[in-house]
Amino acid sequence: MASSYISNLTTHVLARPSHSYINIISNGSQYQLYSTKPNAIITMAHVTTTNKPPIVRRSANYPPSQWSYDYLQSLVTTSYVGEKYKTSRLKDKVRTMISNETAVEGTLELVDDLQRLGISYHFQDEISNALKMIYSCYYETHQKWNRLDLNLKSLGFRLLRQHGYHVPQEIFEDIKDETGNIKADISEDIVGMLNLYEASFHATEDENILDEAREFTTKCLKEKLEKNEIVDESTSMLVSHALDLPLHWMIQRFEAIWFIEAYRKTSNMKPALLELAQLDFNIVQGIHQEDLKYSSRWWDGLGWDKKLSFARDRLVESFMWSVGSRHEPPFGDIRKNITKLISIVNVVDDVYDVYGTLDELEQFTHVVKRWDINAIEELPDYMKICFLGFYNTINEMAYNALKGQESLVIPYVKKAWADYCDANLVEARWFNSGYTPTLEEYLKNSCITISVPVIITNAYFCGSTEDINADEALNNLIHLSAMILRLTDDLGTSSAELKRGDVPKAVECYMHETGASEEKARTYIRKLIMETWKKINKEKMGLKSPSSRIFAECAINLGRMGHFTYQRGDIFGSPDDLYTSHEMSLLFTPKSYHI
Repeated sequence: MASSYISNLTTHVLARPSHSYINIISNGSQYQLYSTKPNAIITMAHVTTTNKPPIVRRSANYPPSQWSYDYLQSLVTTSYVGEKYKTSRLKDKVRTMISNETAVEGTLELVDDLQRLGISYHFQDEISNALKMIYSCYYETHQKWNRLDLNLKSLGFRLLRQHGYHVPQEIFEDIKDETGNIKADISEDIVGMLNLYEASFHATEDENILDEAREFTTKCLKEKLEKNEIVDESTSMLVSHALDLPLHWMIQRFEAIWFIEAYRKTSNMKPALLELAQLDFNIVQGIHQEDLKYSSRWWDGLGWDKKLSFARDRLVESFMWSVGSRHEPPFGDIRKNITKLISIVNVVDDVYDVYGTLDELEQFTHVVKRWDINAIEELPDYMKICFLGFYNTINEMAYNALKGQESLVIPYVKKAWADYCDANLVEARWFNSGYTPTLEEYLKNSCITISVPVIITNAYFCGSTEDINADEALNNLIHLSAMILRLTDDLGTSSAELKRGDVPKAVECYMHETGASEEKARTYIRKLIMETWKKINKEKMGLKSPSSRIFAECAINLGRMGHFTYQRGDIFGSPDDLYTSHEMSLLFTPKSYHI
């Protein structure tokens, strides 16, 4: 009997892409089957005769976490607490700078610097008033914006759209000549062209002027970099950075890490801004470290890193994503909740994608939808641990919402988790049947499995007294942000996931459906990303309340983290040296304090 099972297993393995190893669970014992070459026949070192077929389990071979519990708990976060008095003095200086600045150029550049340095959250009222005045004076009527040069027009357009003003694309009509082409002499204004490039990413659908401007500026800026035609070193650095990832797609906290050092080298550097940015970065980093220590204690208490060793142990990476979603000090509870939710999602995702059999996943989904602790008897032990862990965590978050906000959120969060597990089960069925969905079919389902809806819905109901269903724009933004994360994830991870035999991703679905080459499929996916960002830009203008804006930005930032994380492959599952250096810069290494 055992030999027949081995024969079936060998046939199964030959039909799959390369695996590093497969786990076999048989009669309570576990065996590992090793393969060193693609499509090699796998043999088993130890076999016991049993009347039950062995359970074939895959493995993603995730490396262990680089960050130990003891290291995280040893972090000392008090060294910059005593510096807070200095920030009060510096903030007063900056407020005076904003109020004393009368030139539109100086005001726009100051606002831009404050945002990129990561300290604009201290001056929200001052920035709001300054931009309102500039909009009234220069952008509200056609005659006045024509007085501005390309640089100021573009910078103002970007900042005003970012803050909710719908400045029309027609302010850029004069960049075209009588034939309808963009004027060639624009390419001589490097800074103006750079700001036009950044402005173009705030386009909504059917804004052709901005689309043409983005194509033109991208091409010209790349050529000037390649030919070393940008003489000023600081400008060259800014151009290279922008072409790597536009500001609108960049996480603000990571931009601050980079820009503090870049700003130090600029000719118009203002010492008070640089000093405040350095001090504030270190103070906020200390707050993040306290949040991380709390999250580390929760994760260690959950025990999944030891009991569910097949899954990703990515507590620090999950926390980094939560910092990316909302880094400002007042949002500590949101960061803690999002860290828990991302950590749970990682493991549940690995249960569905890697470890669970289809029968087990059917059972697990049924138990989640019932949300009944008595139903777990039917589950295997590893699923009991998984379900109880996230059941207790979500119920505790819901209890805190009831205690603090008098909001009963359990029915809403239960539905979010049921939807998430249902969607994961669909993908498991696709995998087990060898089915390749259409791209539309895939995206409809995978924008749920990418987990943005379940994360933001849970975080929202546990942090707001408002009904998420009452804000259509917020719900649309959650879906669109999920689309961004899904597509950026697929561009970066599809090759690695296919090698371990996962369900086809967006690139492969498009290739299968259309017969396109991989290069053309990837080009199409990048186009979808751009079109999705245009929809996000439009929907942001329809948000109804402060809570909606807070959580919409959380959702959008999760999409931005997709751009940041998956540029070089699956570096969340298997962090490389560069990703580790980003973690160090964000969470563990303070900014050196000098002007």
